[in-house]
Amino acid sequence: MTHAHDRALPRAVRQAMPMAREVLEEVAKLHGVCIRPIPLKRLDTATGKTEIIDVPCGATLDAKCPPCAERNRHLRMAQCREGWHLDAEPAITPDEPNDEQRWLVEFRADIQAQRDDAEKAGDDTTDLDALIEGLDEEINNAGMRGNVLGRTAPKRTRSTKRRQDAPDLPKRTMTNTTLGRTFHAPDGKTYRPSLFVTLTLPSYGKIRDGVPVDPETYDYQRAARDALHFSKLIDRFVQNLRRVAGYDVQYFATVEPQKRLAPHLHMAIRGTLPRTEIKKIAAATYHQVWWPQASEVIFDGEHLPTWQDGTGYLNPATGEILPTWDQALDQLDTDDDAEPLHMIRFGDQVDVKGVLSGTPDADQCIRYLSKYLTKSLGQPLDGDQAQREHAARFVDALRYEPCSPTCANWLRYGIQPKNAKPGMLPGRCRSKAHKPEHLGYAGRRVLVSRKWSNKTLNEHKQDRRTWVLQALGQPDEPTDPHRYIWRPVPAGDANVPPLAVRLLRSVHERQRWRAHLQHLEQQSLSATEGRAA
Repeated sequence: MTHAHDRALPRAVRQAMPMAREVLEEVAKLHGVCIRPIPLKRLDTATGKTEIIDVPCGATLDAKCPPCAERNRHLRMAQCREGWHLDAEPAITPDEPNDEQRWLVEFRADIQAQRDDAEKAGDDTTDLDALIEGLDEEINNAGMRGNVLGRTAPKRTRSTKRRQDAPDLPKRTMTNTTLGRTFHAPDGKTYRPSLFVTLTLPSYGKIRDGVPVDPETYDYQRAARDALHFSKLIDRFVQNLRRVAGYDVQYFATVEPQKRLAPHLHMAIRGTLPRTEIKKIAAATYHQVWWPQASEVIFDGEHLPTWQDGTGYLNPATGEILPTWDQALDQLDTDDDAEPLHMIRFGDQVDVKGVLSGTPDADQCIRYLSKYLTKSLGQPLDGDQAQREHAARFVDALRYEPCSPTCANWLRYGIQPKNAKPGMLPGRCRSKAHKPEHLGYAGRRVLVSRKWSNKTLNEHKQDRRTWVLQALGQPDEPTDPHRYIWRPVPAGDANVPPLAVRLLRSVHERQRWRAHLQHLEQQSLSATEGRAA
C-alpha cells in the first residue's frame, strides 16, 4: 500500500522525500548510537555461548562517526577537568604485566635468538627483521611502552650551545612536585591557580580573512616546514617550561589549525608562573632541524633514481649509489660550516590567562580546548573559493618537503631515505603529514603529560561506564579478563544482521536506557520534595 502510494506521487515530490536509511542514521546520531559499529564474535568460555556483539568504531572525527567523536570529546573534557587543579601528588604505579604481555616478550626473545644465529651464519635476516618489527608494534599495542631493546644505536648529537639570537632563560632548582604554588588569602582560603596558554607560529605574509593578501610573496615553504616540525617545537617549550618553573609541570594541550592553516597550541598548565616568564619562555624556545639540505633539486620528472636489489637507489645517469641517510648525516656532522635545514620558533602572539578551579573561566577554557577535536585539521579546506585556493597552494608546498628521515622525498635531493625500499617516488610519500586533511602536522591532536589526571583514557572510560551502571541500578562487577575470547567477523558472514537492523536495535536499547534514567531521576526528585515537605 505504501509503495503504491509513493509511486502515485509526482516525481519531484518523491525526490524531495528523505531516504529512510538516512533518517535512520540521523536518529542514531541523535541517540548517541555509533553509525559504523564493528561486529565482533564473542565466545563465553564459561558457558560456551557465542554471540555477535557490536562494538563502537571509536572514531574521533565527526566526518566518520559523530556519536563516537562526541563521546571521545567528552572523555577528553573529563580528563582535562580532573587533572588541571589536583591538590595531591598523583601516584603512578606501573601495572603488573599480564599473560599476553609476558608471552609476547618471550616470543620476541625466541625470534631475536633466531635472528642472531642467522646473522652469525651469514644468512639473510630480512624476513626475521620484518617479523621483529611487527612484534615490537604488537608489544606496544598490548600496553607496554618503549622498545624491548631500548636505544639500539647511539644518538647523534650536535652542539647544545644556544643560538646568539635566542634570549637566555632563568633556571630554578628542580623540586619533586607536580602541583605548583598555593596562595593564602586573608580570609583563610587557599588558592591553587593554574594557566591557560595559547601559542601561535609567526607570520608568513599579510593575511586578510584567513588568506594571503599577496600569495606570490607569502612564504609557503616556511609555513609548510613549520607545520611539519611543530610537534618538536612543543616538546622544546615543555622542556624549557619545566626548567624555568623548577617543578615537574603537567599539561593538557590540543593542536588546532588557525584560519590561515597554520597549527597553533592551546595548553592547560597545572600551577602558575608570571605571564612575563611564560612569554620569555616562548620567545626563547626554538627547534633546529639538523637534516641534509633539501634546497637543490637533483632528480625530477622522468629522471628519478632507480632501485637495485641488494644495493639500493642509483643515479640513473651514472649508476652511482646514492648516499644513504646515515652517510648523509655523517657528512653533515663533519661540516663545521653546516647550517640546520630549518629553524622553527613561536610567533610574538602569546596569550596567557590565569584560571582558578571550579570557576566559569575554567569550564569555558575546557570547552575551548576540546571545541575542535571532532574536526579534522583540514576543515578549513571546506571554506570559500579563496580559502580553497590558499589550501591548495599550502598542500602543494608540502608535497615535496621531506617530512621525516624515511620520507620518499629525499630521493628528489639525491639521498636515500632511511630504510629505503623499492617503489619509493618523490611527491608520493604516504605519511599523514602529506595528506590534505592533516596540513603537514603529523603529531597527536591531544597532548597529555603522564602525571596529569593519574588516569589513562581507558580508566576515564571505565569511570563513565561505572556511573551509567550505577544510575541504571546495575552492578559494576569486575569481569574475568580470560572469560571471553573475541574474534573478528569475516566480511559477508550470514550471522551478522544488516547494518540497518543493528542500528534499529541499538536505538531501541538507548531509548530504553534513557527512559529508565529519566524514571530514576523523577523518583529521586519526588523523594527530595517529600523530605522537604
